[in-house]
Amino acid sequence: MIRIPVLRWGEPYESLESDKVVHFLTGEVLAEVGRANAAMVERDMRHAQRARDVLRQIPIQDLLQMVKKAADLYLKAELPIGDGTQTPEQFVRMQSATTGLPEHMCRFNMEKNHFVLTNMDKILDSLTRGLDLNILSRGFGVEHRGVPVSYQCQSPVLGLVLPSNSPGVHTLWLPIIPLQVGLVLKPGPQEPWTPYRMFAAFTAAGIPKQAISIYPGLGDIGAAVLNSCQRSLIFGSSATVEQYKGNPRVQAHGPGFSKILLGDDKVDQWEKYLDLMVDSVYVNSGRGCINCSGIWASRHTRAIAEAIAARIGPVQPLPPDDPQAGLAAFTVPGQADAVNADIDNALKEPGVTDMTGPKYGPRLVKKERCDYLRPTVIHCDHPDVAMAKKEYMFPFCTVVQCPQEKMLEKIGPTLVCTAITEDPKFQRALLDATHIDRLNIGPIPTIKLNWLQPHEGNIVDFLFRARAFQFEGPVHV
Repeated sequence: MIRIPVLRWGEPYESLESDKVVHFLTGEVLAEVGRANAAMVERDMRHAQRARDVLRQIPIQDLLQMVKKAADLYLKAELPIGDGTQTPEQFVRMQSATTGLPEHMCRFNMEKNHFVLTNMDKILDSLTRGLDLNILSRGFGVEHRGVPVSYQCQSPVLGLVLPSNSPGVHTLWLPIIPLQVGLVLKPGPQEPWTPYRMFAAFTAAGIPKQAISIYPGLGDIGAAVLNSCQRSLIFGSSATVEQYKGNPRVQAHGPGFSKILLGDDKVDQWEKYLDLMVDSVYVNSGRGCINCSGIWASRHTRAIAEAIAARIGPVQPLPPDDPQAGLAAFTVPGQADAVNADIDNALKEPGVTDMTGPKYGPRLVKKERCDYLRPTVIHCDHPDVAMAKKEYMFPFCTVVQCPQEKMLEKIGPTLVCTAITEDPKFQRALLDATHIDRLNIGPIPTIKLNWLQPHEGNIVDFLFRARAFQFEGPVHV
């Protein structure tokens, strides 16, 4: 068993209280993680400026090289964690054992993080639209057009309240250190592994440990991070997103409600896109906000739903070390029961049909210490039923029959929209739709990201404010 301390600006702190992180199948205690408290976070944030100051002593280009070195360490090296060490394979087993995600999915997420770190220079060049990164460091400079510019950092650190359900979200905070902004991380209760391993890789690569704090704990820690940091990211439910809506200090990431729209000009060839639809729903056990939760078309919807159900409906839970495992476990007691009950209740509404349960067996599979939800495909006769707007963190999708001309009015907020159409009028309407965040026109899976583009808000724009700036003569900073 590993004992993992709180990290206060890189220094381990042995707290009086700790929380056990257990194996979701066996109940074995894999780690004891120190528990921070809100007062500790608030005290430490008085020194947040030091995190940025120590990073600004290192040129951004040097930080980028350190991050690239950290990428290989994270993926391949045995690194310290708490009072022990951890190989990459041990990391995968631990992450799988506490989150319920199959091991091969954990390895894939490691490779994704490695890719982002390795290509960080290209990613920042894209996110800043080719801006000289030294301008962000100095706070001012001259653009390539010869125009003076100033970018003002809005916070010396970025606070993050991280989830346990999908390790893939960590890609969102990896660019922060090269921007010379410190990190304040509140890990998810079942997933402390990535923040601590990334800290170990960063510091082994030469990044100052004083730039990073990690505060495990209960809900009060998340609230303290959000209250104490001038800029923060939080991951949660629709209620969480609504709570922080309009708050300039907090960027809230909730359900994606990502969708595939089949245009009238392509829907008759829907079989060509079946693999794309299945992968968008099923990959990564449906846990990502970019997984498709709704497929919309004006016709053939029942046939589409039956075909998707035939592909994923028979899937059964497998052990996490099985390379064919496609389902992640629900490790929080009662969570799967609540989701299952919500789906059953929504199925009572007229015009809603379960395409998987009657043919492929029960949705809820209960184990001794965890539960599984098997893939579920629901057909909706029209877009006004409540089920048409549902999303859950397992392979679940609705197939909704809706006239093309009403789709954009009815789909609601959508993180990723894949629109399979060559209709110029429909494409124009899609481009103008402000409730779509990421837009794919053409047969592109919702899960296929271009890392050179922002994901649900540009983190550089969130952290740096462009302002008017003029100068004559030298500026001595």
